[in-house]
Amino acid sequence: MSHFFISPEQVQKEQVIITGPDVTHISRVLRMGPGDVITVLDGRGNGYRVRLTVITRSQAEGIILEQFTPGGEAPLRVTLVQGLSKGDKMDIIIQKGTELGVSRVVPLHCRRSVVQLTPQKAGERQQRWQRIALEAAKQCRRALIPRVTAVMDLPSALDLLAPDTLALMPWEGERGRGLKGVLQGQSSREVVVFIGPEGGFDPAEVALARQRGVLPVSLGPRILRTETAGLAVVAMVMYELGDLGGP
Repeated sequence: MSHFFISPEQVQKEQVIITGPDVTHISRVLRMGPGDVITVLDGRGNGYRVRLTVITRSQAEGIILEQFTPGGEAPLRVTLVQGLSKGDKMDIIIQKGTELGVSRVVPLHCRRSVVQLTPQKAGERQQRWQRIALEAAKQCRRALIPRVTAVMDLPSALDLLAPDTLALMPWEGERGRGLKGVLQGQSSREVVVFIGPEGGFDPAEVALARQRGVLPVSLGPRILRTETAGLAVVAMVMYELGDLGGP
């Protein structure tokens, strides 16, 4: 069954109204019409099975047949605080992070960041990254769309940490604490992963994060690229504490 995201405001009592590019996809790509049934998600954990009633060039309307709680979400909340990276690396990180189950992505400007964004450019990038998260959530049939925040500096990102959060910072300078050991026996339902840019974190940034309760960890003997490290850590966290790998 075809799967579409809408905003909660597009659910009006027993009726759903779909607008934008999805209308074209429904009518011209899928060649659906009145009487066909689709699945609609509001991005906040509510799902609806909807029978289409009217399709025009600008919108599709349907009647709600059933409301349900969709699956596809991990039993823990993972935030990826990702250092800004060059080229299309951020696009790939957000797409694959969404597939792995992250709940939020925070683009991070660090001391060693090569990428420098003006406020206007940063806003445009945020909108682009949010669209990528939306499309990835559709593809992997998630119930929620990960939120991509505005670009932040490290102090602002550290302010997001809630009590009882497991906060991890993979860092090549850490020798005594490995990620494997930290995850074993953990029961936290909130995990935040800090990943540096191409040049890594500055020691002063690591010291600040440590003061705020973040645990620097080693990923092993090999140095991973920024676009690899975050996804690798999220996969390990989801495997050990979440639902990756199945029951």
